[in-house]
Amino acid sequence: MQPLPERPYEDKAWLAQHLREERAEADLLSEIREALFGMQDGLVSTLAVVSTVGGATNDRFPILVAGLASALAGVFSMAAGEYLSSKSQREIFLAQVEKEREEVHGRPGESEAEVAYMLEQEGLDEAAAKRVAAEMARVPSVLLKTMVEKELGIDIVEGRNALQGALVMGTSFGLAALVPVVPYLLLPVGVAIWASVVLTAAVLFTIGAVKSRWTRRSALRSGLEVVVLAAFAGIAGYLFGSVLPGLFGVNAGAT
Repeated sequence: MQPLPERPYEDKAWLAQHLREERAEADLLSEIREALFGMQDGLVSTLAVVSTVGGATNDRFPILVAGLASALAGVFSMAAGEYLSSKSQREIFLAQVEKEREEVHGRPGESEAEVAYMLEQEGLDEAAAKRVAAEMARVPSVLLKTMVEKELGIDIVEGRNALQGALVMGTSFGLAALVPVVPYLLLPVGVAIWASVVLTAAVLFTIGAVKSRWTRRSALRSGLEVVVLAAFAGIAGYLFGSVLPGLFGVNAGAT
């Protein structure tokens, strides 16, 4: 194996590999973000449902039915929503890119002037900006890529497909949604309500702490932020489930 030069960034093969690794890491972080979002939503929304039904009925069966129904509905809703939003976003992006492509080929002078202006706004002096834009205009594909990235904030590089995102979102939601339900399978309802809150909070704290690895924030602070949200959802759900039946003339726990 040939050793790398002292300054490896001067080697094109090293640069190509380095860029591939950075893009792969960015794609992975995007998947992690989707998974964490799905898990947090699954935990908090299901906790709110089982806590509300638990406070209203004190009966294991309706709690489990409500929790599992909420989990299943959330899986399909989150997966479908992610699929449709990603697919629609991609289609809109492609339409915008095609519009810019028509401008590059039909009005190249205008496109070059736009790129020069944007480069100048980013800090280049006017002469340098015009010179760089002129060089880009020699290769229309480069000018197009620069335009859509700087003007529209769109990356032409093909990313993950919509189905992949939907699977990540739906699966993470479904698995996490089971956590608040499990205590009701193992413990008396009165104990399970609080055990569900504590277990969900523990999982959410872990998610927040793990997330801090990429956000570079304090693990304790990141974990506590999501725990507060879970505690609020669980306690509010229990209180609503306890208070609302009385307001409607129904005794909580009556069967």
